[in-house]
Amino acid sequence: MWPPFTERTRRSIFLAKEEAARLGENDVEAEHLLLALIRENDSVAARLLERMGVNLTDIRRVTERQVSPGDGGADQKMQLTPRAKRVIDLAYEEARTLNSNYIGTEHLLIGLIRESEDAADRPLTRLGAKLDRTRSEVKAIQTGEHNK
Repeated sequence: MWPPFTERTRRSIFLAKEEAARLGENDVEAEHLLLALIRENDSVAARLLERMGVNLTDIRRVTERQVSPGDGGADQKMQLTPRAKRVIDLAYEEARTLNSNYIGTEHLLIGLIRESEDAADRPLTRLGAKLDRTRSEVKAIQTGEHNK
C-alpha cells in the first residue's frame, strides 16, 4: 500500500494541472509537476531547492522556455503522462527508502531529479539540483538537523 500524500503534495498535483492548462497542454507532464512544486515557495521542496542554491525563478524561466505552448483546452480531463506517473512512482519509492510514512513535496522533488538524471537538458539537472545532496537534505530535515 502506498503511503498517503500530504495535503501539500495533493495540492501540488492539482497545481500541476493548472500549470498544464495555463500552458495550453492537454496532459500533465513532469515539467508541470516541477512548476507546481516551485509555485508555492514555502513548500518543503521549494525550501530545499533554495537551500541548495537553486533559484526558483531560474527553474520557472528555464522550464517554461523548454515547454512549448500547446493548443489544448482547460475543459478537457487531464491525465498524467507516463513520465509524470514515473515521477510519482519514484517519489513513493523514495518515501519508502527514507522510512517516511507519507509522500511529501520533498519526495516528489527527488522523483523529479531521479527522472531527469539522464537528461542534461532538464532544468533541475542544469541548475544544479543533485540527487545525493537532495537526499541528504531530506534526511537532515527528518532527523531535525536543520533545526539545530
